[in-house]
Amino acid sequence: MAPVGSAHRIGSGPHAVIALHGWFGSGAAWAPLWPHLDQSAFSYVFPDYRGYGARKAEPGEHSLAEAAADAIRLADELGFDRFSVLGHSMGGSVMQRVLADAPHRVRSLVGVSPVPATGVPFDDEGWGLFAGAAAEPGNRRAIIDLTTGNRLTGVWLDAMVRHSLENSDQQAFGEYLTAWAKTDFHTEIAGNEVPVKVIVGAHDPALGEQTMRATFVEHYPNLDLEVFADAGHYAMDETPVALATSIERFLAQH
Repeated sequence: MAPVGSAHRIGSGPHAVIALHGWFGSGAAWAPLWPHLDQSAFSYVFPDYRGYGARKAEPGEHSLAEAAADAIRLADELGFDRFSVLGHSMGGSVMQRVLADAPHRVRSLVGVSPVPATGVPFDDEGWGLFAGAAAEPGNRRAIIDLTTGNRLTGVWLDAMVRHSLENSDQQAFGEYLTAWAKTDFHTEIAGNEVPVKVIVGAHDPALGEQTMRATFVEHYPNLDLEVFADAGHYAMDETPVALATSIERFLAQH
């Protein structure tokens, strides 16, 4: 098994942060954020899930529990006794699984357009679009366009699709959809008083403010919700400086 600790690392500060990527991403999908991070205050690591990025060929069951266990193992390898977890989209679900499995080790959570611990309900048409994305690049492009408000350049959309195709195994990609959409473990985290920050984009029709108020706000009593007016689902691409600022202001308090 490849060492999880081969994940990209930025910074050497005392506050450890494990950043978990989304369904269309990889550890490198956080790259637009990297130039803006405070390397003296924080130590960030950006791992790939099994089936993604540097671990694209690594076998696995592609579940939330497995991804969370790998994140905890990464913390062990790096000597992070306590750490915060940053999660985008699917990574927002994985970060909550980390909290459920190792609550004594998590300092705080920051979710960027995060998937709730309830999973995500789909109608038949929506499920068909998402389920077909494993095999069809056009579906991937349509989803990225939809979740950013149909307002961004096709050059960027094409680049996002290329990154997704190059950095994910098709079978793993399909199995992770079931993991984040169909897994409901909210009873394991509801009421947890860990500090939580949730950042969403006003142009994200799926995982925007309304969804967060019905899920994260109900689940976590110590939660701060922020809506970015100029972002959709991919704030690290759309508004990287503002996102880095918001994340680190919150982390610095905890």
